[in-house]
Amino acid sequence: MFQIRSADERGHTQIDWLDSFHSFSFGDYYDPHFMGYSVLRVLNDDLVAPSGGFATHPHANMEIVTVVIKGVLEHKDSLGSRYLIRPGEIQKMTAGSGIQHSEFNPSLQDPVHFLQIWIIPDEENIDPSYQQKSFEINEMANKLRLIVSPTGEKESLLIHQDAYLYQCQLLQDGNVRYEAHPDRALWIQVAEGAVSVNDNPLIAGDGLAVWNEQMVLEISGIDSQNNLILMDFPQSLQRTAS
Repeated sequence: MFQIRSADERGHTQIDWLDSFHSFSFGDYYDPHFMGYSVLRVLNDDLVAPSGGFATHPHANMEIVTVVIKGVLEHKDSLGSRYLIRPGEIQKMTAGSGIQHSEFNPSLQDPVHFLQIWIIPDEENIDPSYQQKSFEINEMANKLRLIVSPTGEKESLLIHQDAYLYQCQLLQDGNVRYEAHPDRALWIQVAEGAVSVNDNPLIAGDGLAVWNEQMVLEISGIDSQNNLILMDFPQSLQRTAS
Protein backbone atom coordinates (compact mmCIF):
# COMPACT_ATOMS: atom_id res chain seq x y z
CA MET A 1 0.00 0.00 0.00
CA PHE A 2 0.99 3.60 -0.59
CA GLN A 3 0.05 6.55 1.63
CA ILE A 4 1.23 10.13 1.07
CA ARG A 5 1.69 12.37 4.10
CA SER A 6 1.58 15.72 2.36
CA ALA A 7 3.63 18.66 3.59
CA ASP A 8 0.61 20.84 4.36
CA GLU A 9 -1.02 18.16 6.52
CA ARG A 10 1.83 18.04 9.04
CA GLY A 11 1.81 19.59 12.46
CA HIS A 12 3.44 23.00 12.75
CA THR A 13 5.29 24.82 15.51
CA GLN A 14 6.45 28.39 14.93
CA ILE A 15 8.15 30.64 17.45
CA ASP A 16 10.61 33.51 17.03
CA TRP A 17 13.64 31.30 16.26
CA LEU A 18 12.05 28.02 15.10
CA ASP A 19 9.83 26.99 12.20
CA SER A 20 9.18 23.26 12.59
CA PHE A 21 6.93 20.78 10.78
CA HIS A 22 6.04 17.44 12.36
CA SER A 23 5.15 14.37 10.30
CA PHE A 24 4.06 12.64 13.53
CA SER A 25 2.70 13.76 16.90
CA PHE A 26 5.29 15.82 18.73
CA GLY A 27 5.22 18.37 21.53
CA ASP A 28 1.94 20.29 21.47
CA TYR A 29 0.94 18.70 18.16
CA TYR A 30 -1.14 15.55 18.62
CA ASP A 31 -2.84 13.41 16.00
CA PRO A 32 -3.86 9.89 17.09
CA HIS A 33 -3.64 8.75 13.45
CA PHE A 34 0.00 9.82 13.17
CA MET A 35 1.84 8.58 16.26
CA GLY A 36 4.70 7.06 14.28
CA TYR A 37 5.39 4.50 11.59
CA SER A 38 6.93 1.14 12.44
CA VAL A 39 9.94 2.07 14.64
CA LEU A 40 9.97 5.67 13.32
CA ARG A 41 8.60 7.84 16.13
CA VAL A 42 9.52 11.43 15.16
CA LEU A 43 10.29 13.12 11.85
CA ASN A 44 10.72 16.85 12.26
CA ASP A 45 11.61 19.28 9.47
CA ASP A 46 13.25 22.20 11.28
CA LEU A 47 14.38 25.66 10.25
CA VAL A 48 16.32 27.44 13.01
CA ALA A 49 17.02 31.16 12.75
CA PRO A 50 20.53 32.63 13.15
CA SER A 51 21.78 32.34 16.76
CA GLY A 52 18.68 30.29 17.68
CA GLY A 53 18.55 26.78 18.99
CA PHE A 54 17.47 24.15 21.48
CA ALA A 55 18.93 24.63 24.97
CA THR A 56 20.32 21.66 26.88
CA HIS A 57 17.63 19.02 27.39
CA PRO A 58 17.50 15.28 28.17
CA HIS A 59 16.68 12.20 26.07
CA ALA A 60 16.56 8.49 26.87
CA ASN A 61 15.95 5.27 24.95
CA MET A 62 15.85 6.79 21.48
CA GLU A 63 18.10 6.66 18.42
CA ILE A 64 18.30 10.22 17.01
CA VAL A 65 19.54 10.91 13.48
CA THR A 66 20.15 14.47 12.27
CA VAL A 67 20.51 15.32 8.59
CA VAL A 68 21.49 18.92 7.79
CA ILE A 69 20.09 20.16 4.48
CA LYS A 70 21.42 23.74 4.46
CA GLY A 71 23.49 25.76 6.90
CA VAL A 72 25.44 24.61 9.96
CA LEU A 73 24.21 23.08 13.23
CA GLU A 74 26.27 22.99 16.43
CA HIS A 75 25.87 19.96 18.70
CA LYS A 76 27.00 19.65 22.35
CA ASP A 77 26.21 16.82 24.75
CA SER A 78 26.91 15.45 28.24
CA LEU A 79 29.39 12.92 26.80
CA GLY A 80 31.67 15.82 25.95
CA SER A 81 30.89 15.74 22.23
CA ARG A 82 30.99 19.12 20.49
CA TYR A 83 30.69 19.20 16.72
CA LEU A 84 29.49 21.28 13.80
CA ILE A 85 27.21 19.42 11.38
CA ARG A 86 27.06 20.53 7.74
CA PRO A 87 25.29 19.24 4.61
CA GLY A 88 26.73 15.83 3.75
CA GLU A 89 27.47 15.10 7.42
CA ILE A 90 25.15 12.78 9.35
CA GLN A 91 24.81 12.66 13.12
CA LYS A 92 23.53 9.65 15.07
CA MET A 93 23.04 9.88 18.83
CA THR A 94 22.10 6.90 20.98
CA ALA A 95 20.29 8.39 23.99
CA GLY A 96 20.20 4.99 25.73
CA SER A 97 20.11 5.20 29.53
CA GLY A 98 20.20 8.99 29.34
CA ILE A 99 21.97 11.90 27.67
CA GLN A 100 21.66 15.67 27.63
CA HIS A 101 22.39 17.75 24.55
CA SER A 102 21.86 21.10 22.88
CA GLU A 103 21.62 22.12 19.23
CA PHE A 104 22.26 25.67 18.06
CA ASN A 105 22.69 27.61 14.87
CA PRO A 106 26.13 29.23 15.25
CA SER A 107 25.63 31.55 12.27
CA LEU A 108 24.79 35.20 12.86
CA GLN A 109 23.28 35.54 9.38
CA ASP A 110 22.04 32.26 7.89
CA PRO A 111 19.30 29.88 9.05
CA VAL A 112 19.96 26.15 9.32
CA HIS A 113 17.56 23.61 7.81
CA PHE A 114 17.69 20.02 9.02
CA LEU A 115 15.67 16.85 9.50
CA GLN A 116 15.61 15.22 12.91
CA ILE A 117 14.61 11.57 12.93
CA TRP A 118 13.84 9.61 16.11
CA ILE A 119 13.86 5.81 15.92
CA ILE A 120 12.81 3.51 18.76
CA PRO A 121 15.76 1.25 19.64
CA ASP A 122 15.60 -2.53 19.83
CA GLU A 123 16.97 -2.48 23.39
CA GLU A 124 16.46 -0.10 26.30
CA ASN A 125 18.95 1.47 28.68
CA ILE A 126 22.12 0.81 26.69
CA ASP A 127 25.13 3.10 27.07
CA PRO A 128 24.64 6.47 25.35
CA SER A 129 26.94 7.26 22.43
CA TYR A 130 27.52 9.75 19.61
CA GLN A 131 28.63 9.28 16.01
CA GLN A 132 29.11 11.69 13.13
CA LYS A 133 30.34 11.01 9.62
CA SER A 134 30.88 12.97 6.43
CA PHE A 135 29.68 11.55 3.12
CA GLU A 136 30.84 12.88 -0.24
CA ILE A 137 28.09 14.58 -2.20
CA ASN A 138 29.02 12.61 -5.31
CA GLU A 139 28.22 9.41 -3.38
CA MET A 140 24.61 10.62 -3.18
CA ALA A 141 24.25 12.08 -6.69
CA ASN A 142 21.66 9.90 -8.43
CA LYS A 143 22.50 7.17 -5.91
CA LEU A 144 20.91 5.87 -2.73
CA ARG A 145 23.78 6.21 -0.27
CA LEU A 146 23.44 4.08 2.87
CA ILE A 147 24.03 6.46 5.79
CA VAL A 148 22.66 4.50 8.82
CA SER A 149 22.36 0.75 9.37
CA PRO A 150 22.27 -1.88 12.17
CA THR A 151 25.57 -3.35 10.92
CA GLY A 152 27.59 -0.24 10.09
CA GLU A 153 28.15 -1.68 6.62
CA LYS A 154 29.48 0.48 3.78
CA GLU A 155 30.85 2.92 6.38
CA SER A 156 27.35 3.85 7.55
CA LEU A 157 26.58 5.00 11.08
CA LEU A 158 25.54 2.24 13.48
CA ILE A 159 21.99 2.20 14.85
CA HIS A 160 20.46 -0.05 17.49
CA GLN A 161 17.48 -1.11 15.42
CA ASP A 162 16.72 -3.05 12.23
CA ALA A 163 16.61 0.22 10.28
CA TYR A 164 18.39 1.29 7.09
CA LEU A 165 18.52 4.96 6.07
CA TYR A 166 19.64 6.21 2.66
CA GLN A 167 20.17 9.74 1.37
CA CYS A 168 19.91 10.61 -2.32
CA GLN A 169 20.42 13.85 -4.24
CA LEU A 170 18.67 13.40 -7.57
CA LEU A 171 19.30 15.65 -10.51
CA GLN A 172 16.47 16.52 -12.88
CA ASP A 173 15.44 13.33 -14.70
CA GLY A 174 17.89 11.34 -12.58
CA ASN A 175 16.46 8.14 -11.21
CA VAL A 176 17.14 5.38 -8.69
CA ARG A 177 15.39 2.09 -7.91
CA TYR A 178 14.67 0.39 -4.59
CA GLU A 179 12.96 -2.94 -4.01
CA ALA A 180 10.05 -3.02 -1.55
CA HIS A 181 9.33 -6.27 0.30
CA PRO A 182 6.05 -7.20 2.04
CA ASP A 183 7.80 -7.76 5.37
CA ARG A 184 9.31 -4.25 5.38
CA ALA A 185 7.89 -0.75 5.87
CA LEU A 186 9.43 2.06 3.81
CA TRP A 187 9.20 5.80 4.29
CA ILE A 188 10.47 8.33 1.72
CA GLN A 189 10.83 11.93 2.88
CA VAL A 190 11.51 14.70 0.37
CA ALA A 191 13.75 17.35 1.93
CA GLU A 192 14.26 19.55 -1.15
CA GLY A 193 12.88 19.76 -4.67
CA ALA A 194 10.30 17.37 -6.08
CA VAL A 195 10.39 13.72 -7.12
CA SER A 196 8.13 11.07 -8.57
CA VAL A 197 7.82 7.63 -6.96
CA ASN A 198 6.08 5.18 -9.30
CA ASP A 199 4.18 8.10 -10.82
CA ASN A 200 3.27 9.57 -7.41
CA PRO A 201 4.57 13.18 -7.41
CA LEU A 202 6.05 14.40 -4.12
CA ILE A 203 7.22 17.90 -3.24
CA ALA A 204 9.51 19.11 -0.46
CA GLY A 205 8.00 18.20 2.91
CA ASP A 206 5.94 15.29 1.55
CA GLY A 207 6.42 11.81 2.92
CA LEU A 208 5.42 8.51 1.34
CA ALA A 209 4.75 5.30 3.29
CA VAL A 210 4.99 1.99 1.42
CA TRP A 211 4.08 -1.32 3.07
CA ASN A 212 2.79 -4.80 2.17
CA GLU A 213 4.28 -4.45 -1.30
CA GLN A 214 6.54 -6.64 -3.41
CA MET A 215 7.70 -4.31 -6.14
CA VAL A 216 10.47 -2.08 -7.41
CA LEU A 217 10.14 1.60 -6.57
CA GLU A 218 11.18 3.92 -9.39
CA ILE A 219 12.23 7.31 -7.99
CA SER A 220 12.84 10.13 -10.47
CA GLY A 221 13.93 13.75 -10.03
CA ILE A 222 11.57 16.50 -11.16
CA ASP A 223 13.29 19.73 -10.09
CA SER A 224 16.88 20.60 -10.95
CA GLN A 225 18.06 19.62 -7.44
CA ASN A 226 16.26 17.08 -5.26
CA ASN A 227 17.18 15.72 -1.86
CA LEU A 228 15.43 12.78 -0.20
CA ILE A 229 15.80 10.29 2.64
CA LEU A 230 14.61 6.70 2.15
CA MET A 231 14.06 4.67 5.34
CA ASP A 232 13.58 0.89 5.50
CA PHE A 233 12.07 -0.52 8.70
CA PRO A 234 10.57 -3.78 10.00
CA GLN A 235 6.80 -4.01 9.67
CA SER A 236 6.29 -4.09 13.45
CA LEU A 237 8.02 -2.56 16.43
CA GLN A 238 10.65 -4.80 18.03
CA ARG A 239 12.04 -3.85 21.41
CA THR A 240 13.45 -5.56 24.51
CA ALA A 241 14.23 -4.26 27.97
CA SER A 242 17.65 -4.77 29.52
